Amino acid sequence: MIKTFEHYTWYGTLIKHNALLIFSFLLFTFCESPTSNNISPEIDLGEETEFEILDWTTETHSNQVDPNYDVVFEENTVKRIDLTISSSNWFVMQADLDENLSGTPEDIDFTPIWVPGTLTFEDKDWYKVGIRYKGNSTLLNASRSSDDKYPFKLDFDEFEDEFPEIDNQRFYGFKQLNLSNNDSDGSFMREKVAADLFREFGVAAPRVAFYAIYLDRGNGSTFIGLYTLIEEVDDSIPESQFPDDNGNLYKPDGDAASFALGTYDESEFDLKTNEDEADYSDVKSLYELLHSDLKTSNENQWTSELENIFNVDSYLKYLAANNVIQNWDTYGLMTHNFFLYNDEGLLTWIPWDNNEAFQNGKQGGAVSLGMSEVSSNWPIIRYIMDVDEYETTYKNYVIEFCEEVFETNKMNTLLTSYQNLLDDYASEESSTFSSSVSSLKSYIQSRNTVAISFAN
Repeated sequence: MIKTFEHYTWYGTLIKHNALLIFSFLLFTFCESPTSNNISPEIDLGEETEFEILDWTTETHSNQVDPNYDVVFEENTVKRIDLTISSSNWFVMQADLDENLSGTPEDIDFTPIWVPGTLTFEDKDWYKVGIRYKGNSTLLNASRSSDDKYPFKLDFDEFEDEFPEIDNQRFYGFKQLNLSNNDSDGSFMREKVAADLFREFGVAAPRVAFYAIYLDRGNGSTFIGLYTLIEEVDDSIPESQFPDDNGNLYKPDGDAASFALGTYDESEFDLKTNEDEADYSDVKSLYELLHSDLKTSNENQWTSELENIFNVDSYLKYLAANNVIQNWDTYGLMTHNFFLYNDEGLLTWIPWDNNEAFQNGKQGGAVSLGMSEVSSNWPIIRYIMDVDEYETTYKNYVIEFCEEVFETNKMNTLLTSYQNLLDDYASEESSTFSSSVSSLKSYIQSRNTVAISFAN
């Protein structure tokens, strides 16, 4: 029988899987029990108990400076990051995946293990950086592939208790950053373009930049792919994009994230700030008002009270932009991928994880422009859109977004510039890069026409 490429890929994956099972068995059979609440003894912290830090400066490594967006999220460039992870720690990461990753993305419910590694950027090293895998479907897809292009999360002082030398280590002012592997995105652009469009339209969203990532896991440094570096919301966005940076920041996930009747559960509103106070009264007030009798008995009072606790105008802008570009993996279909930030008393919507944007949708499609199919199980959409004044404002924002931000000629120019910028790296990974960019341009043109027709 002739062996196709798919045959060899399948055999390689099977061999990799079995090898990890054997390693995992040996690892957990012969290692001692944990000696620390933070660090499992399977992780290799390195032989040295003290080490010399050569590259540390206030500007580059300390927490005494504001985040430097000009360096870390510089526009119109592809910067390089080198990650070095010891071979033993790489196997521990893989064994952790093998033990916990199975089934469908919805079945994934674990936090991958942190290991220490070195990050090199522009001839400077960052030491004992916490590195772990991240994501759900993106992580599952990466684990099933035959390469090392995993999505990563970086925490620059994760191991400061074990290594006081890196106390409050930062990367140009940033504590945590995310490396998205552009899973299923042949254009390598969707995550960045979506976030930039939101911010340009006045919706708070993370900064995103293009990076070429090289990995040394004990076998030499190798280019593993073109990534997008994404700002961590709870690290720097409240301070950089809101007047008040002291508010509660939530990352809802689970049934309660729908705000549907009977779903309120504080444990599913992951509080990222002000954890000691643990005051959930703001999200509870929003939930209670959404299901108040005022909604039907006195709409004017209901909208007035809603606007006192929830930034309705910002949310309508988000809805307009999100529905125009289309993203099936968002509220209205999925109970995750957003943050809520209490800015001076108003809970404000922050979109997250836009790698599935600019598509007609999966699992039945994205939410429609009219949202008539969205039921009361998604009350933040349904109850707001049931108010005539809000529906009119939403349609006006659709037109404004299409004509001023998502305008076809402007977007074509932007995507062409990104294509020229990314071509050397993207073409090394994929033979469909050029056609994927062309498809994205065609999608944007078609979507702009459809959206303006709807809103008029």
